[in-house]
Parts: sequence; structure tokens; C-alpha cells
Amino acid sequence: MSAIDRNTVQKLAHLSRLELSENQEEKMIGDLGAILDWVEQLDEVDTENVAPLASVNEEASVLRVDKAVNYFQNNEATKNAPEKEGDYFVVPKVLG
Repeated sequence: MSAIDRNTVQKLAHLSRLELSENQEEKMIGDLGAILDWVEQLDEVDTENVAPLASVNEEASVLRVDKAVNYFQNNEATKNAPEKEGDYFVVPKVLG
């Protein structure tokens, strides 16, 4: 079993802004441990002669010129905004 304990789950829950009950914490300990055990199994796979992949499918990406075609002028984009300051939208502060 991996090194996942209640303190680790509580720290992850805090960082994720999750409120977990004791039952949910116990389930999370088992689930995260199983995930880490599975990842450890990947270390056992011999990848010596396997070329790195940039994509899982062999189709080539179609490149195109990056140019704006259908855009609004500033005054058109903000005309229906609930709140604006000059040519900019005013939005609520997200980070404190």
C-alpha cells in the first residue's frame, strides 16, 4: 500500500477546498492508495525500445494561418456589459 494517510488526505482536501466526512476520508485513503499503487506498476514496464510519442494517433495536425476574422470593436463588445470602465469589462475580484 502507498504512503497515503489521513493527514495527507486532509491536506489535499484543504488545498482542493473540499469538506470530507470521516467516511469519505477513509474511502479517499483507499482510492488514492490504489491509484499510486497502479502508477508504481508502470515503473515495471520495459520502455527501453519504445520511441516517445507526441500524439496517440498518427494523423498530422493541419496548420493554418492564425488571423482574426470575426471580431468586435471595443465599444461593440462592452455595450451590453452590466458594468464597464472605459473600454474594459468590470468583473468581481476572484483571488483575495
